[in-house]
Amino acid sequence: MTAALRTPDERFAALPDFPYAPRYRDDLPALEGLRLHYIDEGPRDAKATALCLHGNPSWSYLYRRMIPVFTAAGLRVVAPDLIGFGRSDKPVDAAWHRFDHHRQILLEFVDQLDLQDVMLVCQDWGGLFGLTLPPSQPMRFTRLLVMNTALGTGRVTEGFRQWRAYSNAQPDLAVGRLLARGKPDMTPAEIAAYDAPFPDPAYKAALRAFPNLVPDGDDAPGAASSRAAARWWRDEWRGASFMAIGMQDPVLGPAAMQALHATIRDCPPPLEVAEGGHFVQEWGAPIARAALAHFELDR
Repeated sequence: MTAALRTPDERFAALPDFPYAPRYRDDLPALEGLRLHYIDEGPRDAKATALCLHGNPSWSYLYRRMIPVFTAAGLRVVAPDLIGFGRSDKPVDAAWHRFDHHRQILLEFVDQLDLQDVMLVCQDWGGLFGLTLPPSQPMRFTRLLVMNTALGTGRVTEGFRQWRAYSNAQPDLAVGRLLARGKPDMTPAEIAAYDAPFPDPAYKAALRAFPNLVPDGDDAPGAASSRAAARWWRDEWRGASFMAIGMQDPVLGPAAMQALHATIRDCPPPLEVAEGGHFVQEWGAPIARAALAHFELDR
């Protein structure tokens, strides 16, 4: 049995703008007995399902500005917390976290929920993992909404190297303060919501592990599957795409996103969010509305 911590429920009481009932799965083989949290809102027979994948060090709370837009348009919204984040269990050993392991959990999760007509909504690690899913399950995915992320093909930017060095020097990363750095009008309650999953440093093994999981060489774990995904997005993707870029992102900003844009077949010109930072979902409502209009799902 994997040694893990579980954040007490009271840490998540009265989250601002996030009234959604928690749901859990512990029956996926790759979970190894751990419990994964997700929210599942909207009708099960919806015209499309938004699968919203977060990154490090956030959790599904990051999508609170987009979820109401999607559900108001009649979509089903499924937003899991990666293991180690949010309300999901948190292994105490950072070595538990491996690229292919997290990817397999997501593949099994999509299979077990039998998600269909999926709009993949992804940012940061939600994209590093998420963009590798449709090549393995092409009949499930029909749309892509991609924001400030990359494919982990083995090449990393200097901005990422600086972030990794900073993160590796932070055994107790101040999550809420980090998120608020790029969004000065974030309220104290919202900052507390980002800190909620992590009562103390023992809960932050995933935060310490993830910067070092980004494939930074041709033979790094995840690099081969990411390169295969890049070929698939360029040559085989037949769905509809929409890209939004937080232009103030120092790690995965305009240059990185333009490179990804060139990889995605028939991706239209990106929506540039001038004031948006790395966690561009904080500006998510207009992004969600623009994407739905592009996909003609707002009718």
